[in-house]
Order: sequence, then structure tokens, then C-alpha cells
Amino acid sequence: MRALIADDDRMSTKMLEAALRRWNFDVATVHDGDEAWRALAAAEDATLAILDWMMPGLDGPEICRRVRADAAHPPIYILLLTSRAARADVVEGLDAGADDYLVKPFDPDELRARVGVGRRMLDALTRVIQLSGLLPICSYCKRVRSDDNYWTQVESYITEHSNAVFSHGICPTCFDKLMAETK
Repeated sequence: MRALIADDDRMSTKMLEAALRRWNFDVATVHDGDEAWRALAAAEDATLAILDWMMPGLDGPEICRRVRADAAHPPIYILLLTSRAARADVVEGLDAGADDYLVKPFDPDELRARVGVGRRMLDALTRVIQLSGLLPICSYCKRVRSDDNYWTQVESYITEHSNAVFSHGICPTCFDKLMAETK
């Protein structure tokens, strides 16, 4: 899994990078907010982002707002890691779109646990593909009108438009009905 560290403190980034590599992340490091935004905007895979609040260019909360405003990118789990410890700062960071918030200096075990939460969330989000919009379905045969105006089985349509895979069986109600019809 990919991780991006954005912090202008080079010692912090070295420590974080070493920890994330031990936890099997593919790590990229940047040292200002503008670089962080460019890296996240170009991300093609689910990414864990650990952002400092205060750094040159864009600050952490502004990056959070931009990521959340751009629905087209893959899932990004954002952890704000900052020396700003006031309750109002925590609320502001989370309101800006951070998924988690950790205050420097941090406890390594707490960071590991919070990164684990981020990994689980990203794993779950990458497994979910959601169909959206109006799906025209026949109320009798349950076929779906496809994008090119042909009627097709609902299973075929969903398979083509998501990562869902179907296996077929027969439910108890249909089994009983089928057995009654074959007698």
C-alpha cells in the first residue's frame, strides 16, 4: 500500500518513513504542501497520507479540503500529524477532512495503531465499487437496460460495471415453487 509523508521537518520524515517501511508501505516523502497536493491529486491507488499542519505552501487542512472536494481520485486516508494540540485545532483539522489527528511528539505504538486503522479503511474502500445513478430495470423479467439501450441480465450488467462476481444458486422459496411445479 502507498503512503505519502508531507512534513518540512526532515528528521520527522526520516523517522516516519522508516516506520512505514517496516509496516510494509511503499513510501513517498515531500517537504511542502504544494508537492503534497500534486502527489495526492496524481495518486492512482489508495493512499495513506500523513500530513503536517504547518509547512511551506499549502497547509495540512487546506490539502484535506482539496482532497475531499475532488471525488474522482482513489481513496485517501489522511492523518494530520502536528504539534497543534488545542481541542479547537483537532476539531478544525477533522472538519477540514482529516480522517485522524495525532499530536507531536507522538507515541510510536499509537502511530502504528492509527496507521493500522487507515490501512483497514483503505482496504475496505478499495473492495467497494458502487453503482450510481438510475438503473432502468424491467418490473417483470428483471432485465436491465444497458448503456447502449439493450436489455440484459442484471448479473451481466453489474459484472460489467463493478468488481462484483456472481455465483448462482436457488433460494428456498424458489426451490419449493420449482418442486411444486415439477410434481
